[in-house]
Amino acid sequence: MSRRLRYHVAVSLDGFIAGPNGEYDWIVADPSIDFAALFKEFDTAVMGRKTYELLTAQGGHGAMPGLEVVVFSRTLPAATYPGVRIFNDDPSKIVAALKAKPGRDIWLFGGGILFRSLLDAGLVDTVEVAVIPVLLGAGVPLLPPGATTKLVLADQKTLPASGIVALSYSVPGGVGPAPSIRYVKAARIRGKKGKRTGKLSRRAVAKKRFTK
Repeated sequence: MSRRLRYHVAVSLDGFIAGPNGEYDWIVADPSIDFAALFKEFDTAVMGRKTYELLTAQGGHGAMPGLEVVVFSRTLPAATYPGVRIFNDDPSKIVAALKAKPGRDIWLFGGGILFRSLLDAGLVDTVEVAVIPVLLGAGVPLLPPGATTKLVLADQKTLPASGIVALSYSVPGGVGPAPSIRYVKAARIRGKKGKRTGKLSRRAVAKKRFTK
């Protein structure tokens, strides 16, 4: 079976994945998100030039530990660095070839233009967003204008500490279904003696019915 290409990003409540100048300081942290567990679901990350430049701004060639980084650009020269490959070729052909290889899922890391092109090519299998409770008013959209695509909800989690809502959708016709949201750590409550426990009471389960 072909492995999944998963568009997994943070998005503002009004639909932007970055601010007007590419800023992402509006993305709040939540202690219940296990990023190590999330990264283990993938072995490859594909992205466009602007997203890649955000990584290289932090130093180096944008390598991500444990992931093969594949960058698509019309302006950057084709190149190969440790853990990073930059292509000027058609993204759909390269991504289709990547999906046909054995391995873990592929993380469509950004941005919206690359997402649109791969979605139109029928290569995107899931759309997974962490909705951040902020209204940016302007910025880089989650998806540029184009054809309508209906999605099927696979899982949802609400993170009370930050107000983030994590959503996982399958793209009909893709490799599916979308995975459950496993990178959110289980909630803990205090037992009768004040000790923390990993088990939830029935009342707690009822209150958290929309986070399961």
